[in-house]
Formats: sequence, C-alpha cells, structure tokens
Amino acid sequence: MRVVVALGGNALMQRGDKPDAETQRANVQTAVKSLAPLAERHELIITHGNGPQVGVLSLESINDPNLTRPYPLDTIGAETQGMIGYWMLQALQNALPGRQVLSLINQTLVSAVDPAFENPTKFVGQVYTREEAEKFARDYGWAVRPDGEYWRRVVPSPHPQRVIETRLIRQALRTGTVVVCAGGGGIPVIRNDVGQLEGVEAVIDKDLTAAMLAETLEADAFLILTDVPNVVRGFGTPEAEPISHTTPFELRSEDFPAGSMGPKIDAVCGFVEKTGDMAAIGRLDQCMEILDGSAGTIVTPNATWPLASTL
Repeated sequence: MRVVVALGGNALMQRGDKPDAETQRANVQTAVKSLAPLAERHELIITHGNGPQVGVLSLESINDPNLTRPYPLDTIGAETQGMIGYWMLQALQNALPGRQVLSLINQTLVSAVDPAFENPTKFVGQVYTREEAEKFARDYGWAVRPDGEYWRRVVPSPHPQRVIETRLIRQALRTGTVVVCAGGGGIPVIRNDVGQLEGVEAVIDKDLTAAMLAETLEADAFLILTDVPNVVRGFGTPEAEPISHTTPFELRSEDFPAGSMGPKIDAVCGFVEKTGDMAAIGRLDQCMEILDGSAGTIVTPNATWPLASTL
C-alpha cells in the first residue's frame, strides 16, 4: 500500500518540553521507531508540523539586532523544513539500513486571491501584551488580535492547491524511497503577475496539505498521527464516547473545535470523499494497529476496514 502519514506536533515536542534541539531529536527518534515497521511493509510518505519551531525562529529573528526586519514566514518555514527534515532523514536512515530516504524542502502553491489574505486568522508565534503587539503592528505591518488575555500575531491561512515538487516525490516513490516532505504544510508560494513563484507571509494548514498530497499521489491510506487514541464524540462531557469506525457524513455531523480537531476532521473527510480510500486519526505509537483496523478513528465510505483487497 501507499501510505501518507501526517505527524502531529507531539512527534517533535511533548507538552511541557523546552524546544531544545536534543529534546526534539530524541522525540523524532521515538517517532521513527513507530514508523519504521510501516516503511518496511508499505510505500511511505511522511509530513510533519513545524508550529513550535516557527515560533522559536521567529522570536530569534525579531530579537536579532543585526537584522533590519525579521525574516519573513516563508523563509522561516524553509528553515524549519530543513532542520526537521534533517532530523527525520537521519533517524529513518539509521532505523532502515540499506533503504533510501529523501527529505525535501517543499513549496505549496496557494491562490494570490485566496480570501484568507483579506482576513488573517491563524495565530503564530508567542503572546504579547496589547502594547507590545500594537508596536510590532506599527513597526512590521503585522496584523494582531487578542488571544485570551494576551495578543498575538495573526497571518493568512490560504487553502493549498498543489505541492510544487509533486512529480519529484512520485519519482522517488517509484524507486522505493521513503519520502519526508511538505513540512508545516509547505512553504506558501503564489504565481505572481509574470507567472513566477513568490513566497508569501502565510501559514498553510499542514493536515490539509497532507490530505491534498495523499489524493494527488493516489495513496491507499492517509493517517493523521497525534497523541490521542481516537476522535471523541461529546469530548469533555459525561456522554463522551470514542469513535472507532465511521464515515465522512457521520463525522461531519458532529461538532468539533475549529482550533484543534476540526481541521483534522476536514482533512480526513475530504480525502475519503474525494478518493473512496481510507483515512484515520490516532496515536503515533499505534500506527500499525490503525492500518490493520484495530485502533484509532478510521474513516471510510462505508465504515468498513480493512477491505479484503488490503489483507
């Protein structure tokens, strides 16, 4: 089978971790121990988050006295793709001796007229007081909004259209290569007025990019791996109930928070609706059980998995 895996932020940083390099590398090695059996049995494409890392590098850039302006988000996204991709590359090579592994820095095309550019909503970076946030808005042209009792920068989150390097990924898969790509949803780029690629200040939802890539690559399964074992119906209520096997229609009928589980639900449902194949949300350390149908929240057109053709 061809499997696309989207790693959640817990693959690199556990809750409460300091963002030290060695801590993240150790977490990557733990993640790869779970993923290596998948790679041994199936074609594997791995995507990953980069939110905490973007926050760290953005803060360093803001506080660097040698810079006239902080680095733009597309550049910081590229930096984090390279850093995390290197950690993933090395850990996978060590776990899969003799297997070819490729880590790619990817651009993701978005529309220059996406409505998101007129309404930035995606929180990025650290929290500030209102006075600090308004100063950054004046100095750097940021859009800022309240986030609880603090203020934060908000940026556009346009919808992904295509990973620019998709053909290269497909070529690598034909040779049996494990591919790490589309980190953080990919570096957001547009086609400018002369048709050339140009980076933009935005953040793309990583799970939506992973779902789009899975569809384009004709993956048989799309897994979003996090630190929770299942999607839960009625989360936080006495009626809370884990969902095991379901359909896109049933899952979309539930109410999930827009800032946490909602985008993941959109991603898995969209993939299944467009392809008729299997998607799932579950724990990273249960990825083999998820693919076998015995763990996680599994989404298929008829709530049935595994199919006889996959056994």
